[in-house]
Amino acid sequence: MLKPMGRTRQAVLIILCILMTVKAFEMEIIPANRIVAQIGETLILTCNTTGCASPSFSWRTQMDNPLGGTVNNHRTYSTLTMNPVSIVNSHDYLCTVFCGEQEKKEKSIKVELYSFPSDPIIEIRPSSLVYGERVTVICKIPDVYPSDHLEVILKKDELVLHEENFYEDDSTNTETKTVTYSFKYTSEDIGKEITCVAKLPIANMDFEPKERVTSQKLNANFGPQNTIITVSPDNPPMEGDSLNLTCVTESNPSPQIIWRKHLADESIQHLIENNVLSIPDARFNDSGLYICEVINLVTNKTEKATVDIVIQGAPNIAELSIEPSATVQEGENVSIQCSAESNPPPKIILRRKADSTDMGPYSEGRVLVLSSVTFLHGGNYECVAENSFGESKSDITLNVEYGPKNTMISVIPATAVKEGETVTMKCTSSGNPAPVISWKKKKATGEYEKIFKDSTLTIQNVKSQDLGLYECEAYNQFGKEEKVVNLLVQGRLEKPDQMIPLIIAFSCVAAIAVPVVAILIYVSRKAKINGSYSLVKALRLKV
Repeated sequence: MLKPMGRTRQAVLIILCILMTVKAFEMEIIPANRIVAQIGETLILTCNTTGCASPSFSWRTQMDNPLGGTVNNHRTYSTLTMNPVSIVNSHDYLCTVFCGEQEKKEKSIKVELYSFPSDPIIEIRPSSLVYGERVTVICKIPDVYPSDHLEVILKKDELVLHEENFYEDDSTNTETKTVTYSFKYTSEDIGKEITCVAKLPIANMDFEPKERVTSQKLNANFGPQNTIITVSPDNPPMEGDSLNLTCVTESNPSPQIIWRKHLADESIQHLIENNVLSIPDARFNDSGLYICEVINLVTNKTEKATVDIVIQGAPNIAELSIEPSATVQEGENVSIQCSAESNPPPKIILRRKADSTDMGPYSEGRVLVLSSVTFLHGGNYECVAENSFGESKSDITLNVEYGPKNTMISVIPATAVKEGETVTMKCTSSGNPAPVISWKKKKATGEYEKIFKDSTLTIQNVKSQDLGLYECEAYNQFGKEEKVVNLLVQGRLEKPDQMIPLIIAFSCVAAIAVPVVAILIYVSRKAKINGSYSLVKALRLKV
């Protein structure tokens, strides 16, 4: 009886040990308890669990308002994303986690919102200050929340001009708040700074900055005036030089400067907004009228200055082309066109490129016209552009396509050969693209039969049946041309070593034939004497 009880105690101890080693079901919200977020940013709340393999999550606000965000559940955690966070998200959020059917835990987090995104904006009116007249300073604080905590201070240097708060404001959303103050402008105010200090001190809310500051100097605004353009280097620019155009003006405050270029088609090209226009590697197309436009946004006045830039240098061939295309057929009209850039303007020559003095087609101008071209017009053409600074050349190839021409047949050793010899017939033809060569032989019916496809036809050990008319056909997609040659084959005498067997055979036949003829003559005479003739009997008698 004692032994079973001991075993039971051991089992209970083992179960307790297992239970103690299993991690308890817990949850947490990240961030914990409370978070301060700026309106317009992204806020992510995370509900995390431990000690539960398959938890289920639920998010809600304590007042059952809309979540105003997106929930994403993962295996052991869930996120609530508010992008962007707005006024509607200013709640206590509750995350409830269920582990199985028995266990449930929940925690809450308070979301507190504010908006203080940028520094104040100062406007001073009028834009052109005049001594003895009143100046109005306007300070704007953009998108503030909650505005009932906003405090604004206006200062001139260290002198406080005006203080204002918005404690009674009941705005429920972000708003831009404005503070205005006027004073008489005197000569002592020149150069002094107007400062707007905006504060948003909210107790127990941890965010930075809680104070934003903007300053602007009080100056007598004027200009722009006396605007000029300086060019560096000041000598006439050459192609490839580095060129700087600087726009100099007098203005307060500093003006906006815009560079433009007056194009050949009368349009205006916008370049940059800077006081220096740099052209690091000047080209001919950089020549033109440059305009510097100066705008004082405060005085609302504009002034312009211009400079005419001319880039000099040896010619550059900009384009060399063939119309309608670089590959044409015989009979088409062709124009070769060349354009070049330079200053001073270049002299242009278009001509056939050749080593000999016979240059062929030639033009002193931008266009060379070739009417009804032939294959002789094909080849390389060059454009030469020159001025006082040098010359430039460029080549282009005209490809003239045409059908086979000048088809010829050569026969080695000759068109008349003896039996047993080797004869080679070669067919040549010009054409573009290169013609395909094929051979035909005239049959007894008068028709030609294709026998070979290549330029060279070789017949070894010529026989009498090889004689006849052979036709070479050269063809491409533009036509064909044919040439005919007559091959003659002569018989030959047999060689002595070939005659000996014939002589021996003839001698053997003669040796047999003579006795037979003698017997026949004897039998014939015998028959005449007997009055009858029988070859069989005669032979028997002879035997």
